[in-house]
Amino acid sequence: MLSALAIRDVVLIEALDLEFGYGLGVLTGETGAGKSILLDALGLALGARADSGLVRHGQNQASVTASFELNRRDHPALALLAENGLEPQEGEPLIVRRVVKGDGGSRAFINDQPVSAGLLRDVGTALVEIHGQHDDRGLLNPKGHRALLDSFARADTAAVEAAHGAWRAAEAALEQARMDIATAEQDREWLEHAIDELRRFDPQEGEEESLATERADMQKGARISDDLIAVMSAFEGSDGGLTQLRQAARRLDRMAGEHELLAEALAALDRAVIEASEAEEKLEAAGEALRHDPERLEAIETRLFELRALARKHRVGPDELGALLRELEDRHARIEAGTEGLAKLEADCAAKAASYREAADALSAQRRAAAERLDAAVKTELAPLKLDAARFRTAVDALPEGQWGPHGKDRVEFEISTNPGAPFAPLIKIASGGELSRFILALKVSLAEEGGAATMIFDEIDRGVGGAVASAIGERLARLAGKTQLLVVTHSPQVAARGAAHMLIAKSHDGVVTRTGVVRLADGERREEIARMLSGASVTDEARAQALRLLEAA
Repeated sequence: MLSALAIRDVVLIEALDLEFGYGLGVLTGETGAGKSILLDALGLALGARADSGLVRHGQNQASVTASFELNRRDHPALALLAENGLEPQEGEPLIVRRVVKGDGGSRAFINDQPVSAGLLRDVGTALVEIHGQHDDRGLLNPKGHRALLDSFARADTAAVEAAHGAWRAAEAALEQARMDIATAEQDREWLEHAIDELRRFDPQEGEEESLATERADMQKGARISDDLIAVMSAFEGSDGGLTQLRQAARRLDRMAGEHELLAEALAALDRAVIEASEAEEKLEAAGEALRHDPERLEAIETRLFELRALARKHRVGPDELGALLRELEDRHARIEAGTEGLAKLEADCAAKAASYREAADALSAQRRAAAERLDAAVKTELAPLKLDAARFRTAVDALPEGQWGPHGKDRVEFEISTNPGAPFAPLIKIASGGELSRFILALKVSLAEEGGAATMIFDEIDRGVGGAVASAIGERLARLAGKTQLLVVTHSPQVAARGAAHMLIAKSHDGVVTRTGVVRLADGERREEIARMLSGASVTDEARAQALRLLEAA
């Protein structure tokens, strides 16, 4: 709710500080006293267009600061504030401020943080509804009518929202699959050629390193083959060194017992035989490893060249060719299975669309039923408000499929016909002035707490009416104010008497400067003001008595 308003140097207001409470607050005053200035000042703080003409004569700038208590966790302004990092601390007020300079420039602030005028206007719309002949927000904005009807119907739109999300996700998956298949079909010929080439080549993991090592060994063998043959020949044949060592060892074995030195010589010779045997084995192994086979070497070099060329062609490492083959085979398999997979996605998408239609149709039926109840409720409110010739209806029309969304497939708009036989049209295009405000009051009373800002302001809702109609307006305003904060600028004593708080707007002149001020009236002062509203400039005892009866009745 609006808890305080501070105005500085706005037109005729020099300095004004007001405090507000819950319930119905009424603002009265003589014509020209400055009631419109007060509303213009509040509108400025809520993001209305800045006008240098609002700056009081002789001053450089004007400012308006409004404080709000956001006691509801579901207050419509909180989500918007949170999105912009401006959510107030729990228990702290929300403070909006606007400064207008004499040259027309302006600055906007929320909780002392500079913000754009657009953001201030969005937040202001969520904080306060101002209903008057020039207002196009709140109930006059068709964008909010669907949400208001859903709230009135106690409709749970979550199922429709979830079904819509699932449908759109299935559509996206289907479209992506179609694109993938179309792209893959373009690559089919290349894929088949690449797969055939890789399969025929049959690359093995680690093959490059193995081939390179074998080639290097063969190249070494080619370089040292002559020396290696010469060395190995020293071990081979009957005249080889190892054969002669063994023969010498056998002869010495027969003599070793004759002297200890011969035994020691035999032991040394045995060791030599063992070492020579190991050397021969190593030479044979080396000869096998370094065996130079020109045909094998040529085959290795050819395979290695082709392996590396194939890897460069596909822009992968030689060891990655096997994985590439498997990937290409998978892509080819997906193309082959694409029609079957696409059919499954199409079936899933159709099922999701059917689920959405079912949920949306159920919501549409719920909306139409609620629309009938709302129309009946508003109808009962119109006659007491001197709108008995008017008709109201909640239009629930089917949208084209391209406009279906997470909130269903309906366009909802409140429409009226002000004269018998006249066609229905949107509220803002037919009603005007006090008549418009009374329509909105009838709607608000019928909707009760279903949506809308926590603070509402009605500007001269009683224009052009009096007597029983004014009493009916006052009674409905008081009823509505039991659920929200409501401020009313009024010329009707019947409405003024209903107020829980009464503020008087008046001009004063000190011979030099004219100022507009606002004072909160006590009980006795309220009776005098209402008597003035009843009788005019000259207040009579009869008017005072009638004012007292109005206050007591209220």
